[in-house]
Amino acid sequence: ASCISLCAFLIISFFLFPPQPSPKTTEIDVDGGIDQDILDINEALGLDLFEGDIKLSGERNSIIGDNYRWPHVIPYVLEDSLEMNAKGVILKAFEQYRLKTCIDFKPWEGEKNYISVFKGSGCWSSVGNMQMGLQQLSIGANCDRIGTIQHEFLHALGFWHEQSRSDRDDYVTIVWDRIQSGKEHNFNKYDDKTSDFLNVPYDYNSVMHYSKTAFRNGTEPTIITNIPDFIDVIGQRMDFSEYDLQKLNRLYNCTSSLSFMDTCSFELENICGMIQSSDDNSDWKRLSQVPAGPNTDHTNMGECKDSGYFMHFDTSVGREGSTAVLESRILYPKRGFQCLQFYLYNSGNENDQLNVWVREYTSANPNGTLRFIEEIKGSPETYWQLHHVSLNVTSKFRVVFQGMKGSGLSNGGLSIDDINLSETQCPHHVWHIRDFTHLLNSSSAGKDGLIHSPPFYSSKGYAFQISLYVNGTTDNPFNLGIYLSLISGANDDHLKWPCPWQQGTMILLDQHPDIRQRMSNQRSVTTDPLRLSESSSEYTWDRPDKVGSEATFPNGTKYMKGPGVGTSAFLTHGRLRSRNFIKEDGVYILLTLEDISHLLSTEPSTPPPLVTTTFCPDNPCENDGVCVMVKRAPVCRCPAGDNWWYMGEKCERKGSTRENTVIAVSSTITVFVVMLIVTITTAVCLKKKYKQGKKNESLTLEE
Repeated sequence: ASCISLCAFLIISFFLFPPQPSPKTTEIDVDGGIDQDILDINEALGLDLFEGDIKLSGERNSIIGDNYRWPHVIPYVLEDSLEMNAKGVILKAFEQYRLKTCIDFKPWEGEKNYISVFKGSGCWSSVGNMQMGLQQLSIGANCDRIGTIQHEFLHALGFWHEQSRSDRDDYVTIVWDRIQSGKEHNFNKYDDKTSDFLNVPYDYNSVMHYSKTAFRNGTEPTIITNIPDFIDVIGQRMDFSEYDLQKLNRLYNCTSSLSFMDTCSFELENICGMIQSSDDNSDWKRLSQVPAGPNTDHTNMGECKDSGYFMHFDTSVGREGSTAVLESRILYPKRGFQCLQFYLYNSGNENDQLNVWVREYTSANPNGTLRFIEEIKGSPETYWQLHHVSLNVTSKFRVVFQGMKGSGLSNGGLSIDDINLSETQCPHHVWHIRDFTHLLNSSSAGKDGLIHSPPFYSSKGYAFQISLYVNGTTDNPFNLGIYLSLISGANDDHLKWPCPWQQGTMILLDQHPDIRQRMSNQRSVTTDPLRLSESSSEYTWDRPDKVGSEATFPNGTKYMKGPGVGTSAFLTHGRLRSRNFIKEDGVYILLTLEDISHLLSTEPSTPPPLVTTTFCPDNPCENDGVCVMVKRAPVCRCPAGDNWWYMGEKCERKGSTRENTVIAVSSTITVFVVMLIVTITTAVCLKKKYKQGKKNESLTLEE
């Protein structure tokens, strides 16, 4: 009876309390909760590379000299071994080079020397152009951060690490007894014959600087900055620093950037060459404040005395429909697509509007033709708002800002500031988080400090959402953590599932007024349709209503939210405060979710040239010769200078211009002597022959 009762109880319990499915994976940390730098990644893999991420060929050589420079347009190959996310981020890194320097990259088309990027073990590169045909650069697992990729390509372009400069002891102190045994050589300095810092000051902010923990044998830092405020600044992998760009542009004689077009913060009275139109009813005025707002400009936020200007169109006067037109200087496009970015402050009426036009000049219309681009309207606010406008201009043009007074009462007007124009793609969406300092001070670590973005849609129709840990996770506090999730949307029945190869990029914007000097922080994740959830056999990027959990928008609407993929180590709070990430107590996160399926196959279909080379396992070459593999056979590439060179199978013999001159002179004298002897001998023979002929002729006459 007791057995029957027990069985009945179990059956009833099964129906009343059915077994719960295993909890769904809600977040996937691509960094595993660890903020790993390049050296950490390579050390964990057991790599023994020079200075942690430099591939040497034999002995270390100087990279001073034009032989080690690449052309301004560098051929490259993205090997198919690369992870898809890495391929997309590499192309984004190239865009930063184009925006801030004159260095460009093009797919390899048979050029003699080129960079082949592949998924090797770790993150590493050679230094400079090795003149060896195929030159490898590894972007391995966990190396797919834009700052890491910029770092490795700077090596390839000819740069060593910042702290190896000859003057480094003036700025940092190396604590030798905290360095791992056998790794001390990674902190050597270079003299001026090996590395040239191009008369640029020492840079704590450099993307090429070691972090304070490099090669440490315990928990204490191996590098201490002589200015204490920079101890947590060194080792940043966000973006190029200002001095990184100065050095690169000096090394390659860059006088302008490729995709940058214009920037204006209206600090100078010439307002960046902009002109007021005569075909309007009013003018834009250069002001530093307006009674109804703004009280300060956006550039300096009132922090600099006797500076801080913006352009303002007053809509508190005049009649409805009155306009003021401000036109940029003439600009010359190269790529056929542009992104216009600016800040707008509306202290007028919700019916006031800002219209963006372009005036295009062609041979058929030399005086220019206006083309409408976008209308911007909205309720008046008490803060500056960031706007992006995509352009697609192919002929010379001006950007035209037309302010128009709407109906209704206005106490202020429209103001614009910090304009930037570049030939880049605009972000698809902007998430503006206000009162951010309050969030930092009041939010707790973990789920209680988690905030969510509004829903967004990609160009393909996928709905997604961003989650931000303001004060980090419980396991990783004092960091910003960021995750991207697919959510249920209106188009789900018509989309491909699992979601294939959409790359989501999340950029925390550095709000420096000049786009070229921004050091924004970004991470990208890509939807691999074959990726399985760690806790089940479901696909991570499948339909949210299949693999997600129920969530609720602030208005009470319920939706399904898929697993979040991102990192709990997005940015430390220290770095957050080191730049203009927080401005007017707000931050901007720029978002793009784009299809990168075209990158599935990126290796060229053309076979590589016959002379493709890689380093030899052992270097038999003498006198700093470089050994490379040519047709699977070792060949020595011998060093040479302006008036000397090494030669021979192992570079064992040295030649010079002086020796060649001696040889040439000796050879000339020898040839002259030989020719003289031949000439004299010939003359003697001919003379004898002539005399013999005369004698025979005399005998004949006598007969």
